[in-house]
Amino acid sequence: MADEPVLLTIDGPIAILTLNRPAALNALDEAMADALYAALVRVEHHKEARCLVVRGAGDHFMAGGDVKAFARAVGELSPRDRQPTFEQIVGRVHASILALRHLRLPVVVAVHGAVAGFGVSLMLACDLAIAADDTRFTLAYCQIGTSPDGGSTFHLPRAVGMKRAMEMALLGDRIDAPTAERIGLVNRVVPAASLDGEVATVAARLAAGPTAAYARTKELLTAAFDHNLATHLGWECDRFVASTATRDFAEGVTAFVEKRPPSFQGR
Repeated sequence: MADEPVLLTIDGPIAILTLNRPAALNALDEAMADALYAALVRVEHHKEARCLVVRGAGDHFMAGGDVKAFARAVGELSPRDRQPTFEQIVGRVHASILALRHLRLPVVVAVHGAVAGFGVSLMLACDLAIAADDTRFTLAYCQIGTSPDGGSTFHLPRAVGMKRAMEMALLGDRIDAPTAERIGLVNRVVPAASLDGEVATVAARLAAGPTAAYARTKELLTAAFDHNLATHLGWECDRFVASTATRDFAEGVTAFVEKRPPSFQGR
């Protein structure tokens, strides 16, 4: 298991997905892309999981794609022959991003050290991001002469605004953790020594929450920029009404009336 590019452990309601190529700064290669997708499918079908934590092993979260593998492809393949190779790689990556966004569980990502390229894309696809104060972010794609992938051009403008997204994508400068928090790239920054504890606390809160309602909330927020107001109000009504048929709704309103904390079961 220690040699697997992605590790998945599920402890009760909390699933932990660990990027596990620390010697390569968790750079994404084909094997990791396949393993990432397989792990996300496992989480989706695990009945007990109610929150997912994504983290990176070693000193860094993820330094982007495996550029050494890219260089080998450049040396071995003609420009025309490279294209189907990289199309296949990006297809694998995007399957993982879609699987992550379609998870009905809340997803918390813990980032530290280097977060570059696809590492930024992966972080942006998660619901909440908590960063150690030693984290450094860079979109970096422009530094290897390519446009971004992994959904970063979709998620980044929604997180930080178009002008800031353009700056990050076109200049590729590094951003420190306090700046990332200030511009909305991450939710909060904590001392590096406190990262695991902070993430565990947030994950425990989410795992104890109304999982089905969280899924509907995620769906609504994801669609918020795609609807006009009237359409979105209809979506809100449908999903609110559906939530009222759940056990968690009955427990929530009962607990409120009885002035006690609710005990949600995720259904």
